Amino acid sequence: MIDKAIAFAVKAHEGQPRKGTEIPYIFHPLEVGMIVSRITDDEEVIAAGVLHDTVEDCEQVTLDVIRQEFGDRVARIVGLESEDKSRSWVERKSATIRLLEQETMREAKIVALADKLSNIRCFYADYCKLGETFWQRFNMKDKRMQGWYYKGLCDSLSDLSDLEEYREFCRMVQMVFGDVITDSPE
Repeated sequence: MIDKAIAFAVKAHEGQPRKGTEIPYIFHPLEVGMIVSRITDDEEVIAAGVLHDTVEDCEQVTLDVIRQEFGDRVARIVGLESEDKSRSWVERKSATIRLLEQETMREAKIVALADKLSNIRCFYADYCKLGETFWQRFNMKDKRMQGWYYKGLCDSLSDLSDLEEYREFCRMVQMVFGDVITDSPE
């Protein structure tokens, strides 16, 4: 199942670069799958990690396609990781935080943690190179707002505090955002 998910994701993300870079996007879902595989050997959860952005970022992929190819459990996890891009950035990120606060399926939270850990690792590396100009590559260019979101993720994923990956994530959020972290987007 993992090999099938990798092949599916490679095809779905073909030609997509990582935001603001020339790096092929597929590196991110593959890293997410690797992070998940350090936490669990459950093939469905690892596959969901690899597939987590296919519905959100690939027009030809729907949850029904994921369900048909990989089953209900994988589709549910991928669905929980998929944002509604028709909503504003603040609406999407607020919904993600609320969803993760309420989610009881640990496997879904593990995939979310792996996704966000991969993102913050990339943020940190690029922020160290580019400084404050780094934020210009995003739709939400306000570092304070990005910090609010990532602090909210630390809080909403806190029931995974037994995992080293969670502790690494929160340390990196502090390193990237430090004193700009706020409790509210207003």
